[in-house]
Amino acid sequence: MSTQPHHNYIAGEWVAGASVSRNQNPSDLGDLVGEYAQADQAQADQAIAAARAAAPAWAGFGVQARADLLERVGVELLARRDELGQLLSREEGKTLPEGVGEVVRAGNIFKFFAGEVLRRTGDLVASVRPGVDVEVTREPMGVVGIIAPWNFPIAIPAWKIAPALAYGNAVVFKPADLCPGSSWALAKIIADAGVPAGAFNLVMGRGSVVGEALVNDRRVDAISFTGSVETGQRIAAKAIARMAKIQMEMGGKNPLVVLDDADLKVAVECAVNGAFFSTGQRCTASSRLIVTAGIHDRFVAALTERLKGLTIDHALKAGTHIGPVVDQSQLNQDLKYIELAKSEGGHLAYGGNLLKRDTEGFYLEPALFTQTTAAMRINQEEVFGPVASVILARDYDEALHLANDTPFGLSSGICTTSLKFASHYRRNAQAGMVMVNLPTAGVDYHVPFGGRKGSSYGPREQGRYAAEFFTTVKTSYIGA
Repeated sequence: MSTQPHHNYIAGEWVAGASVSRNQNPSDLGDLVGEYAQADQAQADQAIAAARAAAPAWAGFGVQARADLLERVGVELLARRDELGQLLSREEGKTLPEGVGEVVRAGNIFKFFAGEVLRRTGDLVASVRPGVDVEVTREPMGVVGIIAPWNFPIAIPAWKIAPALAYGNAVVFKPADLCPGSSWALAKIIADAGVPAGAFNLVMGRGSVVGEALVNDRRVDAISFTGSVETGQRIAAKAIARMAKIQMEMGGKNPLVVLDDADLKVAVECAVNGAFFSTGQRCTASSRLIVTAGIHDRFVAALTERLKGLTIDHALKAGTHIGPVVDQSQLNQDLKYIELAKSEGGHLAYGGNLLKRDTEGFYLEPALFTQTTAAMRINQEEVFGPVASVILARDYDEALHLANDTPFGLSSGICTTSLKFASHYRRNAQAGMVMVNLPTAGVDYHVPFGGRKGSSYGPREQGRYAAEFFTTVKTSYIGA
């Protein structure tokens, strides 16, 4: 990638930032992915002003032209999946197949919302008063501020930006400061697809500068945020204080229940995929493995053997199963929780060691703890790394109780061959998404995404349910 600074995109122009940040490859600390603009308060203000000025015209933009624009973005993403997947894996550290898969998902999201542009409908309702008709329609919110995380640096921006544009909103997009490369590439594709000046703006920079500007500015009608619980709570308090619409996706402490009657191989694969792939850096990762007594020892033994066969190495190297942790700060957090789990009485059954590879990077061996209890911090707080703990349950009833014993409620899984238990779990798991004999991580792009309790706040993301956030409802009465 070019070492020339990558600029912000404001009002249809590429604009140098007030400073630049260096994007480092976590698989090889000697590899500079690129330098990216850092906006100051003035540039954030310019982007918001540009979006506000462009919003009326973009809301009235022809639906076919808007659908065609989103389709062009989707087609370009899919055509460049290998190139962009390599960039993503290089800057974030997930394996190359995972990086390519994420780009494909982003392309499909844009193509889906290209179709949604033409599927917008309203309702014509009979009034209780003679001679009066009632029409219910959806209109764009206006200006939407989008704040995205580093762990899915192209898919999560895609599932926010695509519906925002599809439903006629102007966008100011702040990508994660840690992994701006994929988001910049997406912004370049959107710009090249012909989006009108000001309808889409990219403003890279610190959350304390750009994020604060989006949250506090009354010209921004809605905020869609994905990130940590603490940051989400601060954003929500400020946005609600000025009555802005908010959509928050935050943490998870997702359970995977393994019952005595589970297919052992299926259960182990669900646990490995959900807990450790993508280096465990997913809000849907299954960090709590709740296992009933009859299968506990066999499951732990089989899972440990499976972990021994995994390759932890450079994200771009063929055969790598798990890449590095994203940066030193996240690695420090992972190591802190590993030591904390030990101090609480957890048994480190496997892994948890720093690893050396051919290139200097943030390599961490997956860590599996046993003999843990629900009250331990390792089972209550999100680690966001390749760290999972096993909790022993007497039976299904206790397993369900343990699964729900968390302040979060994003994704919840169960491995069982019993239709009775699977059906009961689907109804009673306190989560926004439930998986049966599947990893807790891994969702489709055309259906709702979101959780309950401390995991999410506001309308769901993705699919047709995205309209609930990115539009507002208007009821019109028409007399004879």
